Amino acid sequence: MRPLSRARVAVYLLFLLAGAAIGTWTARIPAIKQDLGLSDGQLSLALLAIAAGAMAGMQSVGRLVDRYGSSRVMLPAALAQGVVLVPAAYAPNLLTLAVALFGFGIVHGVLDVSMNANAVEVELAWGRPIMSSFHAVFSVGGFAGATLGGVFAHVELSPAATFWTGGLVIAALAAWAARWALRSVPAPPATAGERAGPPRGIVFLGVLAFCCLVGEGAAADWSSVYLRDELGSSAGFAAAGYAAFAAMMTAGRLAGDRLAARFGPVPLVRACGLLAAFGLGTSLLAGHPVAAVIGFGCFGAGLSCIVPQVFSAAGHRDPAYAGRALARVASIGYLGFLSGPVLIGAAAELTGLPRALALPALLAAFVALTATALRTRVRA
Repeated sequence: MRPLSRARVAVYLLFLLAGAAIGTWTARIPAIKQDLGLSDGQLSLALLAIAAGAMAGMQSVGRLVDRYGSSRVMLPAALAQGVVLVPAAYAPNLLTLAVALFGFGIVHGVLDVSMNANAVEVELAWGRPIMSSFHAVFSVGGFAGATLGGVFAHVELSPAATFWTGGLVIAALAAWAARWALRSVPAPPATAGERAGPPRGIVFLGVLAFCCLVGEGAAADWSSVYLRDELGSSAGFAAAGYAAFAAMMTAGRLAGDRLAARFGPVPLVRACGLLAAFGLGTSLLAGHPVAAVIGFGCFGAGLSCIVPQVFSAAGHRDPAYAGRALARVASIGYLGFLSGPVLIGAAAELTGLPRALALPALLAAFVALTATALRTRVRA
């Protein structure tokens, strides 16, 4: 296998293990909640610690990536990802659980930015779009981790056994990635008169990521509620809304690289934004359970390619400062994922859930209208 092909596989492994870590943790949340006797409110505080840690990690890692190179940051973070998964299983109370999850979030945020920076370097060397496939593998890893956790829960093994097993698998994948990863070159020191930081336009790219991730968070938390409470579907059928969203998002990301190579990132993002807006908006107007499932599927397919193309554009705008650019875009985008469910809930209190869910559709339309922001000239 060629060195560049090995480098691409290494990035796949990193995205796979990052998704698997999240999926494994998510599958055992009910068991940990029960073991510690946590209320829903107390659990939400613990989950907030993951988000806070991820934001802290993303904010701090950009300069490290640019100074030392993405590979020197992502590989230790990948090995640590398996380690920091374990302590949550041994937390005796809410405080220690929050501390353990804060550490888990920091490592995940560091890994997220650094592996995306390395993905940009591999994509530049590859010579054609490949970013969407990396993000698709993250979704596959999440499914694999959730499946592992579900199997362990089914046979009544403890969260500790689950996390030790998952952590060992993650460490093995990280060791494999370390052998094949592309060794990146640190950014050169800025000379007098030169800019030493992310290029212009990065904040707006972060806004586009924010718009998309508001939709992802809303679909995850509100799709089944909409189908069940507003449309009167059964509990089983209500779950089909998010299942359709997730399946079509993964399928769209698997096809995204070919579409980006054929049509270019700007037309692709414009078309995806329109598909997401039209699919979800039309289904809300129809007000039928089957239409809602189809609409959430179209919404997932539409959002699928946007964030990978936004990340790619941010890293390509000036590869020497890809770390800081991606850290800024990822941080702004992650705020959208966290705030999306809250925004939809607040809007639903004022206008009702169907009208509140029109907000993600409008944000997708905004992304379509401003897709030219992804047009960039790569700096050497």
